[in-house]
Amino acid sequence: MLEKSSIMITGGTGSFGHAFLPLTLKKYNPRRVIIFSRDEMKQWEMQKIYGHDPRVRFFIGDIRDKDRLYRALNGVEYVIHAAATKIVPSAEYNPFECIKTNINGAMNLIDACIDQKVKKVVALSTDKASSPVNLYGATKLASDKVFIAGNSYSAASNTSFSVVRYGNVMGSRGSVIPLFLQLKEQENLPITHESMTRFMITLEEGVDLVWRAFNMMVGGEIFVKKIPSMKVVDIAKAIAPNSRQEIVGIRPGEKIHEQMIGPEDSKFTYEYSDFYKILPSIHDWHLDPKRIADGKLVEDGFTYSSDNNANWMTPDELLAWIRKNDGKIGKI
Repeated sequence: MLEKSSIMITGGTGSFGHAFLPLTLKKYNPRRVIIFSRDEMKQWEMQKIYGHDPRVRFFIGDIRDKDRLYRALNGVEYVIHAAATKIVPSAEYNPFECIKTNINGAMNLIDACIDQKVKKVVALSTDKASSPVNLYGATKLASDKVFIAGNSYSAASNTSFSVVRYGNVMGSRGSVIPLFLQLKEQENLPITHESMTRFMITLEEGVDLVWRAFNMMVGGEIFVKKIPSMKVVDIAKAIAPNSRQEIVGIRPGEKIHEQMIGPEDSKFTYEYSDFYKILPSIHDWHLDPKRIADGKLVEDGFTYSSDNNANWMTPDELLAWIRKNDGKIGKI
């Protein structure tokens, strides 16, 4: 599907864009990939790596600016929406700015994609959008809803919108693995809560989920990949076995366990071999055979969270991943 196509990534200079771009250039050889973001320094650094490739274009712009989106989307067939204000404390202290980007920006992109007759759009979501307890999660839930509803009024353009949802990416900036690696020589290692668990997904798995969504989507689905969990105390023990763990308490708006699918969505959630699909409740789309395909409806009240997961990553598997990715952890 993506062969010889024109693709745009909003927020393309972030962790996802850095993973998606080389993998997609190699696998699909698209005609053009537009990196759309507002940070000129990150674009400059990325251009040093890919500026020689005629397939890669760089557009400075903000998803809050609808006119700039219209210009950037000219001739684009597929869009990945990765742009977001996503640091939880920053969103709590700057709520208006978070809403302008995560909700208003999503609405701008939907309108622009429909008007420019983009074929398919996949928006990146987060575990924090499921039963949100902080503003960032609430804005991403709203964003998910507007992308799903975008399918209701895009018939004339045939633009389809879907969402992929996953938790914090292993080794990304600001996440727990690079933090523990940085502090592993210290006597005390800060642990927010002794029971805390987290999903473990690699950037490559996140990219693969987006590819799959483009290939399978009808419109309105939320794709959730099955991934392993780990206890944060076990992550700390694996990385810094000689450090003493000091419980410091959870931060405002932080959950003890990550949740990807809440009980309210169980009536619309179907299970597949290695992923789930939450289908739209509007227009009875959750009953559509094309969207369901070979999925099996989960039990009523089903939840998918990092503490009730059937799949757990071992400390040895984590350390093997760290050795394999040495030099890249915490860089993007």
